[in-house]
Order: sequence, then structure tokens, then C-alpha cells
Amino acid sequence: MKILGISAYYHDSAAALLVNGEIIAAAQEERFTRVKHTGEFPVNAIKFCLGRAKLTISDLDAVVFYDKPLLKFERLLETYMAFAPKGLLSFVKAMPVWLSDKLFLKYRIKQELAKLENFDKEKLNLLFTEHHLAHAASTFFASNFENSAILTVDGVGEWCTTSIGFGTGNKIEFLREMHFPHSIGLLYSAFTYFLGFKVNSGEYKLMGLAPYGQRYSKELTDFIALIKAHLVDIKDDGSIFLNQDYFNYAVGLTMCNNKKWEQVFGMGRRADSDDITQQHCNLALAIQLVTEEIVLKLAREVKRLTGSDNLCLSGGVALNCVANSKLLRSNLFEAVYIQPAAGDAGGALGAALATHYIYYGQPRKCGKDYDILKGSYLGPAFSDAEVESLVSDYTAVCQPLDDVRLCKKVAQLISQGNVVGWFQGNMEFGPRALGNRSILADPRNIEMQKKLNLKIKFREGFRPFAPAVLEEKAHLFFDTQRCNLPYMLFTTPIHPSLKNELPENYATLNMWDKLYCNRSKLPAITHVDFSARVQTVSKTTNAKFHHLITEFEVITHIPVLINTSFNVRGEPIVCTPQDAYRCFMATDMDVLVINNFVFLKSDQPGISDKEKWQMKFETD
Repeated sequence: MKILGISAYYHDSAAALLVNGEIIAAAQEERFTRVKHTGEFPVNAIKFCLGRAKLTISDLDAVVFYDKPLLKFERLLETYMAFAPKGLLSFVKAMPVWLSDKLFLKYRIKQELAKLENFDKEKLNLLFTEHHLAHAASTFFASNFENSAILTVDGVGEWCTTSIGFGTGNKIEFLREMHFPHSIGLLYSAFTYFLGFKVNSGEYKLMGLAPYGQRYSKELTDFIALIKAHLVDIKDDGSIFLNQDYFNYAVGLTMCNNKKWEQVFGMGRRADSDDITQQHCNLALAIQLVTEEIVLKLAREVKRLTGSDNLCLSGGVALNCVANSKLLRSNLFEAVYIQPAAGDAGGALGAALATHYIYYGQPRKCGKDYDILKGSYLGPAFSDAEVESLVSDYTAVCQPLDDVRLCKKVAQLISQGNVVGWFQGNMEFGPRALGNRSILADPRNIEMQKKLNLKIKFREGFRPFAPAVLEEKAHLFFDTQRCNLPYMLFTTPIHPSLKNELPENYATLNMWDKLYCNRSKLPAITHVDFSARVQTVSKTTNAKFHHLITEFEVITHIPVLINTSFNVRGEPIVCTPQDAYRCFMATDMDVLVINNFVFLKSDQPGISDKEKWQMKFETD
């Protein structure tokens, strides 16, 4: 049973391949084209998946797309009719795309697949699954639960924006749905837009900005009250009603009515180039707290409807690790599982899983120690020969080492303050780097957060960094509630023993004073609210990364490293050794490790031509 799942034509296009229920490969198209969050048809990701399994399109039992375009078109038309005569400009802009491409998606998909190889288009079994079923399948069927409640929350699929379901064995039943235009995801994205970040990619920046809000200030209280009075009516079951007088996404070209929001909040929309003020931080915290309230109410409704001890989450809102953590700590459920590619990229995997288990009725294997996702290491890997080819192409200088010497040397370099690009094995599937396409550094270094943000990642200085910690030592440094947290999808408080004494006025400090306050013994991974977005590293799942952290512990007595994604602002995570080397040379990274080859920046030719490397990296 060979099934190819596809997500495309909105954002975060991806492909995933199942063979007899085993996930053989999965990857986002952005990693190959180098266009972040691309919605283009995932030709390269499909080519990789088929190549990994040595299959052709003709070998496939089914190709399945992650939503139903006709239902989505129906929603589009009904929405324009409901809001008419508003939205004429948006309608004129949208219709040509739908009438030429999206409405005839079956034909277009076959045409795109034909670019890869010749096959009999009449024999291709092309299927379409509903968007929220793909989300639900991506998390429940990837979990090791025999049965579980399921909650999916995103912007919008066809009509559905939030769903409550229950999965058992190889079946999923939906119990409740919330429909467009009332959407938790779109509410959060509207604030993302208003605070000057890019929709469908900047939501995590909004989440990262929220802790800098002044939690006990009158302005925060007022903002929350204004949001509830004007924008959103929150029901006891977690359903919401959005006042469309204040939003523009249904038929307009922007997310919100800027003039009305300015009247409500007493400030205009922030431009990307504008400074971030305390007022912006307080508004970010306000919508984050409102979102957490909604998610918790939804979770209580899920518990009431299903009675389940397990919960599976998916959809873009499930990437909000702060809300996830509030839910986990509510103790409504004994176990909470979130598939790491919870957004639209994961829809490709969910579509394939739904087809395998629901459409074909295949039996499902699950159990405590069964990891169908393989730690999410489902993307391309590269041989030593390919690394040697890179060395030749760039006349690079490197030193090959065996595993033992490699981990000792790299751990020593990190402990001395060096920033290391760490490129190993199969690329991760999903938005997080989990130790195979990572930038690593010393969490004890108080200057490291600033250095990584400004000189390595070229991004906003307030952005936090995550710790990777040995699974078996995590409880000594973080309040992990005896849970393993392998995917960086939850925040957790740091252990009290790590906290430093703070000034009495800490809660009222502005964001920059908070940011550079020495909060803990691991300052580079401690957020301003004393939490951290933890990744627990298992020896079973990623032995080499585990070995490296162990060697760092031998030197420092700290089994924790900073782990951030191997990319710079505006670029996807690196995929190939060439991507990694160009990124290394274009930044202030000190060391690059690809497989077992160590590249020191000081040894590389052309080190003085940093600007040329930056131009080359951006162009390529």
C-alpha cells in the first residue's frame, strides 16, 4: 500500500509518502526551492519522497490532496455574496486564480505530476480529503494512543476553523465544528498583522513578544477588556463569534479594519520597520492570554464530550507552545500529543494517513514505544561523498573525525563560546530544528542570545532560544512533569535552583531592560517569564546529538545546549550541505559540522569576503 500525500497552493507546501503504513519520507517544498513558506506545488518534495522509496508515480496506490477545493470555492462564493457589495476588489483579484487553476485542481495536479515522469493519468487514483480531517489524522494516527480526543484549530480549511473529534483504532469521528468567518487562528493572525508581523509566518514572533507585556498593568487589563467588548465574544464551550465590522479578511485584502482598530486600541498598525514599544508588548500579551482562555475552554468542552484521558492537537494554533503548556498543566488530560508539523505542511502527512487507515481501512499499529514519526527525521540525508564534493567546489578546509573525537571536540568548542552549525542525518519535518539542522551554543553565556539574534540569525533581538536537554536529566533543570517533550511544542518553567535574584521592580521593567536582566544560571534559554521551550533529547531517537550534549555535560556539568534552527531571518532551514556552508560563511557562525567533517571559520578561504557570501546566500 503506497500512498503519496500532498499539501499545496496556500502556504507551507509539502509531500509525505507512506508504504504499508510506514512513513518513508516527508519534507516541505521550501527547503528545496529556498522560498520560505512557499505554497507552490511540491515538485521537489515529491521527487525526494519517491526517490527515497525508489518508486514511480505509476507504483502508487493513491495520491491524496489535503483539502477539497470545491468546498473551499463554495465558501468563497457564499462569503462574497453575504458581504456584498463589499469585497469587489478582493473578488476580482481572487476569481481569475480560481477559474484558471484552483477550481480544476484535479487536472492541475496531474499536469504537475507529469513534469516528474510519464504515467497513465486515467489510472492515477487521485483523492481529496477535508482539511481538518487531514489535520486530525496527522496527529491521532501519528500518536501512540489506541483512542483519543482530537482538537484541531487553525485559520480555516474549507468551512471549518475548529473541530472536536474522537479517534479510536483506524477511525476518526467528528463531534463538533466551528465555521468561517469565526476563527481562533484568524483572530490571532489579525493581531500578528496589526503588530507588524507577516501573517502565516509571524505568529510565533507575536507569541515571543507577549512575555514582555506588563502582566499586572492597567493597560493590559484594558486591552483584554477591549478585545472582548469589540472583537470577540467567547462562549463557555470555547466557540467564538468575531465581530466582522472590525475584520477585513473575509472579503478584503488585509486582516483587519485598521481605522477601527486604531480607534479601539488607541494606536495605529505597526509597520515592520517601526520600533517595538511597551504598548505593542502589552497588546501581544493581551491576545495571547485571550487565546489561552479560548483554548482552555475548548479543552474542557473536548473533555466533556469525549471523557477521554488523551488529547491529540493539530492545526496552526497547535504550534502556540505557551497555550499548549497551559492546557497540559490544566491536568484535564493525562497525556497530550502534538504532531510536530502541526500546520499545513503536516496536512500532507495527515492526508496520506487518513487515506491509509480510513479510506483503505488498514489495521493500525500503536503502542507506548512505537514512534511512527521516527522523531520527525523524515527528510533528506547526505553522504560523505556529497560533503567532499562541497569541499572541492568551495575549496573549503575541514577536518574529518570519528564520532567520539567529533563530539568531544565540538562540545569543547561550544563551551569556549563558539557558535556551531550542526548538520547531521535526515532533515526534520516541521518548523523546528531538532538536532539535525541546528545552530548550537552555550546556554550559560549571558551575551549569547543577543549574539545569535543579531549576528547569526539577523532577527529581532527579543526572540527567545530553546534548550535541548538530555531526556534523562531534564527534570533537574526544567519542570517537565515527568513528560518527554521531544518536539519543542511546550514551554515549561525552569527549575527554581536556576533562578537568580531579580530587582524588585522586575515586573514593571520595559521589554529591553527585562531582556538583558540576568535572570538565571542559563540566561540564553530562559525567557523573561522564567520559562523555556524545551526539547528533550533521547539516545534512542538521536544518538549523535545525545552524545554531543553528554560530552558538553562532562565539560560544564550542564546537559543543556541552545538549539535553534539552522537558517537566518527570511530563509528556510538549510537542506543541503551547500546551503549549510553558504549560511555558515554569510554569518558570524564560528564552526560548521557536516556529518563528521569540522569546518572552522578561521580556516576557510574567502573569510574576508563576508558581504559577497551574504549576497550569494541570499541569491541562491
